[in-house]
Amino acid sequence: MQINLVQQAITKTLRNFLRIIPMIVGVFLLLALFNTIIPQHLYAKVFTNIPIVDALIGAILGSVSAGNPLVSYIVGGELLDQGVGLAAVAAFILSWVTVGLIQLPAEAIILGRRFAIIRNLINFVSAIIIALLVVLTLNFIK
Repeated sequence: MQINLVQQAITKTLRNFLRIIPMIVGVFLLLALFNTIIPQHLYAKVFTNIPIVDALIGAILGSVSAGNPLVSYIVGGELLDQGVGLAAVAAFILSWVTVGLIQLPAEAIILGRRFAIIRNLINFVSAIIIALLVVLTLNFIK
């Protein structure tokens, strides 16, 4: 009886996985498209030097851009080298990795629309708060 349940679980999992493969491929293609359309050097021109405003702008841009956590270190370093403030970079990278407006339709289908929206909103707000706390902490330490 246990083997039958395991087989059913494996079959159901494979069926669900095969069903979402086209969505996953579509999300990756959209990510590549957005990262190609919006060059990274344009980000530096958008930011002010006001931490709260920069954190908000960074979170918005990161939410739209969406990217890979491994690449975030390189992108963050490049943005800092181009003169973008730490609050903007921290919010951008956090939302770039955790918020996904591009992935939202696929995530809503897989996990449910309400869950996907709430998760993205919480991560968006958290990215701004954490970015400001990073700047405050570093200013406090200095």
